[in-house]
Amino acid sequence: MEKSFQSFCKFAKKMGAISAKVISVDTVVTAPWVRLKCQYGCDAYGEYLTCPPYSPTPEKTREVLKHYRKAILVHGDGYTDISKIVAKLERKAFLSGYHKAYGMGAGPCDLCNTCNVNKLCKKPYEARPSMEASGIDVFKTARNNKFKIEVLKSPDCKGNYFGLVLIL
Repeated sequence: MEKSFQSFCKFAKKMGAISAKVISVDTVVTAPWVRLKCQYGCDAYGEYLTCPPYSPTPEKTREVLKHYRKAILVHGDGYTDISKIVAKLERKAFLSGYHKAYGMGAGPCDLCNTCNVNKLCKKPYEARPSMEASGIDVFKTARNNKFKIEVLKSPDCKGNYFGLVLIL
């Protein structure tokens, strides 16, 4: 099993991730304040089916996490399409026999020019909510798993983006 998880990490890196790590789901932190940062701080709030108020609540995410033990935490920068990597990694894990595989990307969805929030998603095989939109404290989760992540202090700073694929 651990060997297949390592192959998932290699796959993520081949897809463009800076790094990927097998983590214990116990290290994933959820908090209700995270969605407030989406609502009061992001202009995508309510604009996409993958964002609040449509994405899973922190309470729902916490409940879902109870059904998993292991995940892959994927790390990228501003040039990495974390959400695309997560969707492909989720599919690879599913096809490898991990039927519960479920991914969460980073930031608002950009698959369609305009999201029709009054209908079903046009790209359900690719669109995933971000970790933040689902109430995950990305900073604490990344730090719990020995990733360096800091608040950006200027637009010139290099960003860090994370995605998560729950597997087992």
